[in-house]
Amino acid sequence: METKIPEATAKRLPLYYRYLNNLLSANKLRVSSTELAEAIQVDAATIRRDFSYFGTLGKRGYGYDVHKLIDFFKKILDQDTLTNVALIGVGNLGHALLNFNFHKNSNVRISAAFDINPTIIGSIQSNVPVYGMTQLQEQLQDQQIEIAIITIPAAIAQEVTDKLVQAGIKGIMNFTTVRVSVPQTVHIQNIDLTNELQTLIYAINHD
Repeated sequence: METKIPEATAKRLPLYYRYLNNLLSANKLRVSSTELAEAIQVDAATIRRDFSYFGTLGKRGYGYDVHKLIDFFKKILDQDTLTNVALIGVGNLGHALLNFNFHKNSNVRISAAFDINPTIIGSIQSNVPVYGMTQLQEQLQDQQIEIAIITIPAAIAQEVTDKLVQAGIKGIMNFTTVRVSVPQTVHIQNIDLTNELQTLIYAINHD
């Protein structure tokens, strides 16, 4: 039976992968859990526990082979496969995400955007075509898109989410201020920028 990886561990895997690639670029071939801990600000015990879910990845007294770890994380993070993502809502935040262009930094690419604004429907924004919402299901299925990012007004968030679920979306990154409801078969990641900033401010004021 496949081991269930805790969500907190899963969130740290891309951090490990990114830092290991930085090490490789610096021609560093071996790294210890202590060095990883200092670099990504996760304690060494947590790193060792995270890695233990995947078996023996290192050797006591030697540390971890950077090449082997990169190959391992590349496989489990599916970095050899390009994942197409849909962006729903091409407002200020939506434009920022298009300009960021995930594909430069990972195996993720926003390949289709959707909006209700007739002035941008049919246009190309940051090399991404913008479609009307009436084309949502057709384009998601044609492009085999299973992940969507929503940057839309809170008032229509649930309605749009329901349409995405009906169209076969399996994962949603939610940048709205509401917590939308989805079936258990759909994964959702809520990104509350205001909450993150307030948490940072609190940490600074209580340091």
